[in-house]
Amino acid sequence: MRCAKLAFTLLGLAATLVAADPVIGTWKFNAAKSKYTPGPPPKSATITYEETADGIKRTGESVDAEGKTTSFEYTAKYDGKDYPVTGSDLYDTITIKRINDQTAEAILKKSGKVVSNARRVVSEDGKVITLTITGTSSKGEKMHNVVVYDKFSEPYSDTPLKDPK
Repeated sequence: MRCAKLAFTLLGLAATLVAADPVIGTWKFNAAKSKYTPGPPPKSATITYEETADGIKRTGESVDAEGKTTSFEYTAKYDGKDYPVTGSDLYDTITIKRINDQTAEAILKKSGKVVSNARRVVSEDGKVITLTITGTSSKGEKMHNVVVYDKFSEPYSDTPLKDPK
């Protein structure tokens, strides 16, 4: 009986590991592969996604073209409901829906009004995130940004995979 319980426990753990969200980990901005319309792109950015009991937690920090550091974070589920965003002047809620194992779409709002739409795709090899963001910039301009991030470290590890410079 113990062997059967252990086998079911191990199978459950294996299924959890296989089904893990590929976005989990730390990601570094790749300016050479990104395109900002209008520009300019940030000087740098790092984002981290982690699984929590309340959903996917996203934290991050970027340095814009003028050298100003900004950050925002949220914890949300892929259920199409609004969740609070903290630390952002542009957004106060986010809604996320999973399209497939590698793709999610988000709607970012400020005071109930849609400001941006984003599509996040994790490459099949799990090493690149491409964010396509459309909406209105902080200066009120129409924007269409394709932002690329390279995987920097695996979840639960402080060891970088490689420096994606």
